[in-house]
Amino acid sequence: MVLVTILVFLVILTFLVLIHELGHFLTAKKFGIKVEEFGFGFPPRVFGIKRGETLYSVNALPIGGFVKLYGEDDAGSGKISKTKKVDKDLDRAFFTKPIWQRIVVVTAGVAMNFILAVIIATYLFSTQGIPQDGKSVIVTEVSQNSPAASSGLKVGDSIESVNSVRVENTEALINETQGKLGEEITLTVRRGDEAVGVKLTPRENPPEGEGSMGVAIEHNINFQKYPFPQSIFYGTKQAASDSVLVVTGFVDMIKTLVVKQSVPEGVAGPVGMAQLTGEFVKIGPEAVLSLVYMLTLSLAVLNILPIPALDGGRLFFILIEAITRRKVNPKYEAYAHMAGIILLLGFLLLVTYKDVLRIATGQSIFPQ
Repeated sequence: MVLVTILVFLVILTFLVLIHELGHFLTAKKFGIKVEEFGFGFPPRVFGIKRGETLYSVNALPIGGFVKLYGEDDAGSGKISKTKKVDKDLDRAFFTKPIWQRIVVVTAGVAMNFILAVIIATYLFSTQGIPQDGKSVIVTEVSQNSPAASSGLKVGDSIESVNSVRVENTEALINETQGKLGEEITLTVRRGDEAVGVKLTPRENPPEGEGSMGVAIEHNINFQKYPFPQSIFYGTKQAASDSVLVVTGFVDMIKTLVVKQSVPEGVAGPVGMAQLTGEFVKIGPEAVLSLVYMLTLSLAVLNILPIPALDGGRLFFILIEAITRRKVNPKYEAYAHMAGIILLLGFLLLVTYKDVLRIATGQSIFPQ
């Protein structure tokens, strides 16, 4: 099982990285920008194969990937020497291209990941459906000789209200019934497409192991399906909504890091994600697909944030140029990206350390 988990995790990671970098690669080629290297993972390099003018490499740290564009890091710095060979390729340098083309190239990876998220959400909406809050309580078990059994309450009934007071979750139902022990109450129950009124009296002293009504209950979750092409709209809407949650979670994580100097619960690095992949593999293919959705959307959203060394950081400097009509000094931009890389690697090491501690102590990524 461990081997299967590792293989599935590596396949997912490889696929998402290739999708992301393929966006940069294809748009760069479209605009005539010279692509020097297409790399999976980060250096040191393990091996590479040269095809045409591009080196396709596999690197030692399998936590991402990159596309190295000619003139991307040397924009206007004078590092590009004036040899005849370089002069010939100068018009193919990244920094010589119009701003709008550079923006497209920089954001293409993010777009590819977001599009993949929309495709997965669309598929899930149109096949198995997406879980949605049913705003009611489902009866999962009815005890014999209980008030619920005597009233005709059945397994599968959806309890919507108590004495016309809406109950949208199990806590609300318990609170309403606990305040009326020994009194007759009327439940509004949804049974199929029919609304049924059920009268019963919650017991003040129920048998051990039973509640006042004599039922087991759980929160109602509906699975809403949409036909194609409606599912495209709802898939896009879902991806956009979840993107906001990713940003909110990232902001909360930064606050926790700054205030408490600790990694928040539920944040995982490569080791933790591999562990989580194993849990999803046990559930089934649809769960793994949901994990891919979550990962590709997170990759898209976090990459577009204005963090140095990420796509959003590069976009930030291009936008400054667009506004000021002047290129940012490449030296300062390089310093910013280097600082971003150091911070990201430091955070990655911290999260990985916490992942290893979790596994060593037998803890799950997400606390119960």
